[in-house]
Amino acid sequence: MTMQNDVLVKEIETTLALAWDVPRYRVKVDEYKSYWQNGYLVVRNLVLPEDVAALQTFSMDVLHGRVDVPGVPAPTTTELQELYKRFTRIHMLHRQLAPAERYMLYPRVLDVLEALIGPDVLALQTMLFLNPPGLGGQGWHQDAYYITTYPETLIGVWIALDHADEENGCLYVTPGSHAEPIYPTQDRDHLYAEDSFEDLGLVQHVSSLDEEANTLSRVARTYPDPLPCIVEPGDVIFFHSHLLHRSYPNRTADRMRRAFVSHYCNARAWVPWNHGQSWAGPAANYLHILARGHTHLPFAQPQFGTPCAAIEEQAGAAISPRLMGMENGDMEVDA
Repeated sequence: MTMQNDVLVKEIETTLALAWDVPRYRVKVDEYKSYWQNGYLVVRNLVLPEDVAALQTFSMDVLHGRVDVPGVPAPTTTELQELYKRFTRIHMLHRQLAPAERYMLYPRVLDVLEALIGPDVLALQTMLFLNPPGLGGQGWHQDAYYITTYPETLIGVWIALDHADEENGCLYVTPGSHAEPIYPTQDRDHLYAEDSFEDLGLVQHVSSLDEEANTLSRVARTYPDPLPCIVEPGDVIFFHSHLLHRSYPNRTADRMRRAFVSHYCNARAWVPWNHGQSWAGPAANYLHILARGHTHLPFAQPQFGTPCAAIEEQAGAAISPRLMGMENGDMEVDA
């Protein structure tokens, strides 16, 4: 990394550090109910304006090659249309750049996750979506098809960095479809015991924009019309891993649709997943960061020192005691 890049990263990290003491977000009961009834929840203005600005700057530094991303060639031009063609999304940036790790562990996001899937939260994945004019989009899919946890506790978090609407490729969701099982393909059926379903058919070409090729679209059509999630910078969409969702290519001439997306699960779930990379042993929990709470399973430390439970807690920490019924009819603490 050049000296100029070092300076840019330091400036971003300084901005993050100044904004890190953020007020806690307390989830409302109606928000909790809405998430479990519909399969998704939009929390407005969850990310503070100064943090949105820092993430916007970070996204542009990545696009223009002002920060080095291992495995991504440096741009050979400054022409915007050519820069757009380099990529529309990058995965797992939290393992390479401090700002991505910081925002995967953003306190107000973790506040909501504690209520929805916690109190123990494991941070698994980051994705930076750019979706420039004329590009982007992903067909119908379910996130748990790609990221496996046992038991299945995966949740996606979509932080908007731009105004997103139907024209520039906002997220579309199918309320209630989180009640569907994960539909397998010929080469991927790993969530359920063999023969546990009588009539769970195979699907093909999951995530394809071609609705005829992507046969998961047939399941989506059994629900009312999907809803566009119209969001502003700083709004955050939380969505269940079984929820049918998609986006369309950006049809505008001059508006990007940037988003910083992360995935999490309950930290006591078994995670045989590492974004296509190998791991040692039966599961990859030890490669993922304990964001909140405790766990009896291994976990990773944040590479860039972002404050989180992994730094403060030890694996195997006890959960709070619970009452149990005794033979004499009394309720006593179960030691």
